[in-house]
Amino acid sequence: MDMQTSDIPSASAGAGRPRKAKKSGLPPFLVRQFHTWHWMSSAVCLVGMLLFAITGITLNHAASIEANPVVKTEEKVLPETLLPLVESGKGTAPVPQPVAQWLEKELAVSVAGRKPEWNDDELYIALPRPGGDGWVAIDRVSGDVTYEATSRGWVAYLNDLHKGRNTGVAWSWFIDIFAAACVIFSLTGFLLLQVHSKRRPSTWPIVGAGVIIPLLLLVFLMH
Repeated sequence: MDMQTSDIPSASAGAGRPRKAKKSGLPPFLVRQFHTWHWMSSAVCLVGMLLFAITGITLNHAASIEANPVVKTEEKVLPETLLPLVESGKGTAPVPQPVAQWLEKELAVSVAGRKPEWNDDELYIALPRPGGDGWVAIDRVSGDVTYEATSRGWVAYLNDLHKGRNTGVAWSWFIDIFAAACVIFSLTGFLLLQVHSKRRPSTWPIVGAGVIIPLLLLVFLMH
């Protein structure tokens, strides 16, 4: 009796079917959420993470990176109409608004929100900023104004951004939001490692090495 070839089971039957992934034991909804939050947080903190990683290297080798500070000095004389405002200032009073406007116009210096020091003979305003420093001093008798600004270069500027030094409220908020995104990125990455660890036996040894190596360095090689 003839047998049709279609009735004979093929040896390669099912060879083209994709293998089913091993189940992680977690609901598919949670796994999808881990993936979503992981890529979203990585998108949010991508540029910030690169910036902080690069400046981490420059800070670690700060002594080896030469800086050539550039100092700029300007001298002006306060108009006589504004001198009485400086003569009458004391205590913790802010810089009078007309004086602040004149400084911004003549020296391109913003003193808004700065806390001045009212001494007996001068008004001193510190102007620290990322990557540099500065100050303005106004003689309360003669009205002589001296402005000095120091720039330490782009490396110092980026390093100060890393440390949040003299960067203001907006950058402080950015650092907090960036740090929260990094926490979410790290935790969802850890959860995804757990999801895929059954198919990747080297997962937990590598994670363990990432914990043990810094710990050994701290215990044995830190002075």
